[in-house]
Amino acid sequence: MEAIIGGIPMQIHGFNKTTLLDYPEHLAATIFLGHCNFRCPFCHNASLVLAPEKQPTIPAVDVINTLKERQGILEGVCITGGEPTLTHDLPDFIAQIKDLGLKVKLDTNGSNPLMLSYLLDQHLLDYVAMDIKNSKEQYNKTIGLSSSCMDQVIESISLLKQSNLPYEFRTTIVSEFHRMDDILSIGEWLHGSPAYYLQKFIDSGNLLQNGLHAASRETMLAYKEALKPHFKVVELRGMD
Repeated sequence: MEAIIGGIPMQIHGFNKTTLLDYPEHLAATIFLGHCNFRCPFCHNASLVLAPEKQPTIPAVDVINTLKERQGILEGVCITGGEPTLTHDLPDFIAQIKDLGLKVKLDTNGSNPLMLSYLLDQHLLDYVAMDIKNSKEQYNKTIGLSSSCMDQVIESISLLKQSNLPYEFRTTIVSEFHRMDDILSIGEWLHGSPAYYLQKFIDSGNLLQNGLHAASRETMLAYKEALKPHFKVVELRGMD
């Protein structure tokens, strides 16, 4: 899988004007971009992955104008997807957001370290949440691809570790894809990172594969305990 700086024109398919969930400790807006190079069976935004061209779009200028109107209310913006780093005009769009005095959080699968490196070098990001899909051994199966992306993922992890930027790693736990051996492998792989979050799988009704299940609360708590020696912060998300 070749890493590129970004080859797809940006398409905004969703805009949540206010959230307390997507950007830790900040009142933020969330922007959803289309297209993704992964095919994770448990992806909850399947329509943005499989057929983004069929989804309604929101002009970027409308989003920027709304953010201008909410200056003094919002603290930041979360850009998610899809996979945002595939879009070549992402840096220009983020620069417009930064010009409004807003912080920017990027959600990424880590498959495009060239774009991530550029955004970091240009000081366009304030926080990064990178999805770790599974252990190295189970990665391709979990992202639904036959070709390997591990070199790119490993490079993105290294970029974040070498940066001075706040960041987190996170994994959505699905019973059919994750076992304790995978969790222990992830812990050893990312040992010493500041924060790792285990996210409960939720069936949005818009998945790439049906018949998937969330892990039990007991299993999630066991995974959390197993990971504590490896990270400064280990928390569960989405639990009742």
